[in-house]
Amino acid sequence: MNSLVKYFSDFFSALKSLLTGMKTTLKVFFRKKTTERYPENRENLYIAEQFRGRLEMIHTQDNHHYCVACGICQMNCPNGTIQVESQTLTNAEGKTEKVLAAYRYDLGKCLFCELCVRTCPHQAIRFTNCFENAVFTRQKLQFVLNRPGASLQPKPAKAPASADNTNPAKPE
Repeated sequence: MNSLVKYFSDFFSALKSLLTGMKTTLKVFFRKKTTERYPENRENLYIAEQFRGRLEMIHTQDNHHYCVACGICQMNCPNGTIQVESQTLTNAEGKTEKVLAAYRYDLGKCLFCELCVRTCPHQAIRFTNCFENAVFTRQKLQFVLNRPGASLQPKPAKAPASADNTNPAKPE
């Protein structure tokens, strides 16, 4: 008798669960569709700002970049997606400088974790919203991010010290 009661209680519990799921399914089935027409609707396609599509190095209009080839992004990359190649050059003043030679990025290995962007002390790299990365060969997923002829962003000249050392009056 006890097993018969357990059987029917389990049966009705399962039936209740099934009906709850069917209620949810029917509610979603009759909801307005939100499908994006992808290839036809590229101009109006919504892509969230947080989307991480492809890594890029930020360049100014004068083809300067902010990367100092410190290698922090390369150290923080969990699977070796980034390779920073640098050279040591001597400038006109006789000082040695570390200069970025090549910033290599392999999109095929990237986890899109954004650790490289978050740890860059100079904000030299960022992720773009570019999501169309389908290719037939893996070699097309390997990029050199620094542009040809690009150089390090020159440091801004310091403002000349004013001759008047008095503090300006604070507005009241």
